[in-house]
Amino acid sequence: MKELNGKVAVITGGASGIGKAMAERFAKAGMKLALVDIESDRLEETAEALRKEGAEVLTQIVDVADAEAMDELARIVFDHFGTAHVICNNAGVAAAGKAWELTVADWEFTMRPNLWGVIHGVRVFGPRLIEQGEGHFVNTASMAGLVSMSGMAAYNVTKYGVVALSETLFEDLRSIESEVGVSVLCPAFVQSRIWDSERNRPAHLQNATDGEVDAGKEAGRNMLRAVIEGAMPAANVANHVHDAVVGNQLYILTHKGTKGALEKRIGHILKGENPTPSSADLASLTE
Repeated sequence: MKELNGKVAVITGGASGIGKAMAERFAKAGMKLALVDIESDRLEETAEALRKEGAEVLTQIVDVADAEAMDELARIVFDHFGTAHVICNNAGVAAAGKAWELTVADWEFTMRPNLWGVIHGVRVFGPRLIEQGEGHFVNTASMAGLVSMSGMAAYNVTKYGVVALSETLFEDLRSIESEVGVSVLCPAFVQSRIWDSERNRPAHLQNATDGEVDAGKEAGRNMLRAVIEGAMPAANVANHVHDAVVGNQLYILTHKGTKGALEKRIGHILKGENPTPSSADLASLTE
C-alpha cells in the first residue's frame, strides 16, 4: 500500500505501548483510526489526544480472544468507515515462568490475546480485504517468535505461532494472487507496559494463591521492567511498521542485534548442534 492518506487502520492493543505508537504514526500519515483495547480509560485518553491532532478515531472495547466480539468489531468498523485497510493485530500480554511452573491459567491468559487475537483478526478481516482487493495485515510477534528465551515459555509459544500464521497467510494470499499484504513485527525489547500485563488478567484466569506473592515471578517482572524502561522507544518501532506497510515487507526486524541472533540460531540448526544459552544475548537487544 503506497498511499495511506485517507485510509483506515484498525489497531488492537491501541491504547498504549506499540499500539499507541502505531496509531500516532498512522495518524501522521493521514489515516483514520479504529482503536481497540480493554482498558477503557487509557483508550479514551489516547483517542482524545489523537483527535486533538486532527485524526478521526473510532474506539471499541473488545476482548480480541472473543470470537463473537471480533465478528462484531469487523461489522462496526465497516459500518462506520465503509472499509478498512491496515489491520494491526497487536494486543498482547506476557506471563513469566519456567515451562513446568506455568499454570493452565498462565497459558490461557497468554494464548488468548497473543495468538487467538491474531487468529480472529485475520479471520474476520481477511475475507473483507481480499474482496476489496486492497489491505495489509500487521501481526505483532516478537524476537521471542524467532529465538526462544528462558523463563518465557507461554510467550515464546504464542509468538512463534504468530510468525507461522503470518508466513502462511503471506503464502495463502500469494497463491490466489491477492494484492493484500502481510507484515510480522518481531521487535526485541521496547518501551511499553507489557511487564505489567497482570493488570489486565481476567478474574477467571487468576492463579489461586495463599495471599503471598510468587517471589520468582515477581523477580522476573521486575527484571523485565528494568530492561524495558531503557529499551527502544515505541515510536521507533512504529516507524518501521509504517515503512513495512508502504514497502510491502513481510519481516519487520527493528533492533540492531536481531540478525546476529537469528544467524546464531539457524547455524545451530543447520549444524545439528544444541543451542548455546540465548537469554543473555536477547536481554542485550534494547536498541
